[in-house]
Amino acid sequence: MLDPADSDAAPDTAPMNPDAAPASSDNAPASPETAPATPETAPAKTDISFSGGLYGFLKSNGVSLAFTSYQSGMLYVFGHGNDRKLAMHQAVYPQAMGVIGDGRRIYLASLSQIIRLENVLGPGQRANNKHDKVYVPRNFQTTGAVDLHEIGVRDNGKVVFVNTKYSCLCEFSLTHSFKPIWKPAFISKLAPEDRCHLNGLAMRDGAPRYVTAVCKSDVVDGWRDRRHDGGIVIDIETDDIIGEGLSMPHSPRWHDGKLWVVNSGTGEFGWIDERKKRFVPFAFCPGFMRGLAFHNGYAIVTLSKPRYKRFDGLALADSLEEKDADPWCGVQIISLQDGAVAQWIRFDGAIQELFDVCVLPGVKDAITVGPQSVELQTFITIEDAG
Repeated sequence: MLDPADSDAAPDTAPMNPDAAPASSDNAPASPETAPATPETAPAKTDISFSGGLYGFLKSNGVSLAFTSYQSGMLYVFGHGNDRKLAMHQAVYPQAMGVIGDGRRIYLASLSQIIRLENVLGPGQRANNKHDKVYVPRNFQTTGAVDLHEIGVRDNGKVVFVNTKYSCLCEFSLTHSFKPIWKPAFISKLAPEDRCHLNGLAMRDGAPRYVTAVCKSDVVDGWRDRRHDGGIVIDIETDDIIGEGLSMPHSPRWHDGKLWVVNSGTGEFGWIDERKKRFVPFAFCPGFMRGLAFHNGYAIVTLSKPRYKRFDGLALADSLEEKDADPWCGVQIISLQDGAVAQWIRFDGAIQELFDVCVLPGVKDAITVGPQSVELQTFITIEDAG
């Protein structure tokens, strides 16, 4: 039991971090064994390297980063420990996709559920004498396998999520898999056909406001033939298409008076000029981008390598060849002043695809207790009755 009166103590049952050793801050690669996405899968090796200034960046900004890989079924948290080393934790969450969070709570979309994780430590408390946050799954909202993508939370606390399989935005239902709240005007009916590949969600003023889709198709799997330039951004308040001609756009975000988006098929990160309905590039990244967050004058994006060795039919392939560059899997932190990459994390090996990223403000060295872990069965905390 966690004793809230003991500011430095942690329960004997507090979860350890067997998944990964801490990475050093001298730019040497760490080599944790990636945990399997399913119990039957043998672990595969992934080398992780990072920029020499990453520790200082996270510490000076007082943040950690959480990001997901649906390919490996992992939620990763990178923070900064007291020993001047990066603190890395990973836990298995099958088909981990959209993620949002803060120092108190994380919401995570997975294969068939949206999971709410709560930090169980109070101010000044530490688990294992080092971890300032322990995120424990407390609610599993089961939607079924509807290809969950990005998540948002309204001002009133209601969760909104992208239901890609049924081409709509949804909220939770007490009795059913989901409650549709909006669909694109060009989608004639809700059907489990992934017609337009609706994927990204931007919140504005505490409400869902913008979405991205690969195209305007209203037939089953129609988006696959329009990856090059069929991409759109929709204002769900008006149903207007405010950006078009994009290539597989993802992760719209309203920040500092602009609607930012990653134009995944070109490898460009930029914003939408609503008047001209066009995408304005800001920076190029050497990978297929999905996931975007902002903090203190920087954008954080997650990059993936091609699923089948090549980015066939996408301008990104030509740009990489022109720049004589190999595609990345990892995280890049980009300055909003000049578009330069300030810091980075890179994965080489078994993990080749990431999906989403969020900033955890005020978090130094966090761990999670995965839903498939042994620790979850025995890690018991009790709320103060007072």
